[in-house]
Amino acid sequence: MRVASKIAFILSLLCFVGCAQHSAEQGSVPEGNKYATGFRLQETDTGVVVEVFQPYQRVCVREPMKRLGTMSTVQVGFLYALDAMDNLVAVCNPELIYTPVKGDEIDLGDSMKPSAERTLQAGLDVLLAVNYGQYDNLEATRLEKLGVFTLYINEWQEHSPLARAEWIRVLGALTGKLHQADSIFNEVESKYLSLTREVSESVSIMSGNNFRGTWYVPSGKNYLAYLFKDAGAQYPFYDDERETSIPLTVEETLRYFHDADVWVGAGGNSLAELAEMDEKHTWFKAYQEGRVYNWRKQRLPNGANNFWERGVVHPEEMLEDVIHILNNAPDSVLHFANRLY
Repeated sequence: MRVASKIAFILSLLCFVGCAQHSAEQGSVPEGNKYATGFRLQETDTGVVVEVFQPYQRVCVREPMKRLGTMSTVQVGFLYALDAMDNLVAVCNPELIYTPVKGDEIDLGDSMKPSAERTLQAGLDVLLAVNYGQYDNLEATRLEKLGVFTLYINEWQEHSPLARAEWIRVLGALTGKLHQADSIFNEVESKYLSLTREVSESVSIMSGNNFRGTWYVPSGKNYLAYLFKDAGAQYPFYDDERETSIPLTVEETLRYFHDADVWVGAGGNSLAELAEMDEKHTWFKAYQEGRVYNWRKQRLPNGANNFWERGVVHPEEMLEDVIHILNNAPDSVLHFANRLY
């Protein structure tokens, strides 16, 4: 990014912090969004103003950004959906990317600590970052001091699948494809909502795995719980307002899920592997009746998983998977879920 552009960005950031903090504190859906609360867009005569709230940043995009770097594979999924892969010139952890890429992207190293030298070498218009905590803020600050413009794409902080998918609008604004992004999202939303009208509330569901004596399950604010609810599944924690996963003892897990019909999101690749991981996994009805699924159908041997790329962009396909699972449909119709045998 040119020096003048960097100065304009810094000035706009200083001018608008107070306004956006007020909007974020209100917790309302920003104008123009249907579900997402973590960003706001405004089309003006001079460009598209992009505001993100955690942490607060503001930039006016006057022309498409041609040189993007990404720290998350989800961002690659958004760019692929927008047919904007030519804009992607640098990536973190390229071995974890499922989506086909050109192959000549600069490897920025680990997403938790990108190489400053390679990031500067890439000559980026913007580095798309992720704010997982204070450590990430320190890394972004370090890169910004070196002259790298960093913008946080925090779709993971949204609670519902549709809110996460709506972040494609931010990538659309950055690449000059906002109207295309709106079209993609509107189609996704239409398909998603149509699926919710075709469900029946008759099947109970469990999720998670036993890890060192604690079973972590989605709270009611987790996107997986939204999927379960929208699919019509019976799940005991829809009303739990915790922001993080719910830790349960094995005894509590048995009380809530011993007789659950299906288990979605298991950690193993087979029933035998799941039993080897922990014998307690075999105590549940879903295991005993062979109705256990992971999210690894589109997963490469190195761990790259399209569930975290296309799945975020297309939650209607994730929802369709859950509906098929509840109805014991054939494995062949599943997008991301994989039945364990």
